Amino acid sequence: MRAPVSDSSDREANVPLLAHDGLVWRRLARLGAAHGPGWFVEYSPPLIGLCAALLLPSMRRTVRDNLRRVRGAVGRAREVRDVAETFTSYAGCLAEGLTSGSKNERPPEVSVSGAEHAARAVAGARGVILVTAHTAGWELAGPVFRERTGVDLVMVMEAERDRAARELQDRARRARGLGVVHVGKDPLASLTLVRQLRAGAALGLQLDRVPRGMRGVAVRLFGQPGQIPEGPIRLSQVSGAPILPVFCARLGHRRYLVELFEGTVVPRRPAPAEVKATAQRLADAMTDFVRRHPTQWFAFGHGRVGAPAG
Repeated sequence: MRAPVSDSSDREANVPLLAHDGLVWRRLARLGAAHGPGWFVEYSPPLIGLCAALLLPSMRRTVRDNLRRVRGAVGRAREVRDVAETFTSYAGCLAEGLTSGSKNERPPEVSVSGAEHAARAVAGARGVILVTAHTAGWELAGPVFRERTGVDLVMVMEAERDRAARELQDRARRARGLGVVHVGKDPLASLTLVRQLRAGAALGLQLDRVPRGMRGVAVRLFGQPGQIPEGPIRLSQVSGAPILPVFCARLGHRRYLVELFEGTVVPRRPAPAEVKATAQRLADAMTDFVRRHPTQWFAFGHGRVGAPAG
């Protein structure tokens, strides 16, 4: 499925030329990953990730705070090491992802846990809603899901600030077999998504961010008050499609784990308690996975992800 075409300019927001999420750095990353020597993809990301951690103190503090939220306080040495590992793991994922369609592309080694949940989710022929998080290698969910079920996955995402940088990343995603569509703040605003689910499509949505203006559901997340987006639950309610949590982690160079959890279906007219119970099951799945892989959660620059609005 093709993403909608936007009439906006390449720089949709007032993004500084050298912003960390801007086009300049994304192009440099693509240049090195796709056209540099093969060893560069394997050995340069740790150094690049460490440099990013040193040069971006606000993002470094955000990662530190979220690690503390996930598992509580740990010793200073371990905290410094794990913050650094989060940045280096992200750099490795970015480099490997940007090799798509280039001479440096190599198939990753992927271990899958819970594949039986995917088979059950597609059996009802009502579409599937996959919820994931910004963890290492989450973009592998699409190819893995297609391999296991024969159904293509389309990720529904909020647009990045810089349209040109977003398009560069989206081309790499599509080359790996992951469809991408960008929508506004509320996924329910697009009736196209509901129609696609009813036609048997698989849609992926992020669970770990509630953008400003989007409704959230209060849950216990990492043992603390938090919230997750309401959108996936309402999409299941309207379409009858099951919600299937799936998360990924990077185990090493081109080695990944994809873990699927049991799916759940929201009734057509759920009671408030049923909505809350469903939201809590999704939050529990995310909590379980991220606590086992805390340095694989890329919660950069968004404050305390999943924290209550206020």
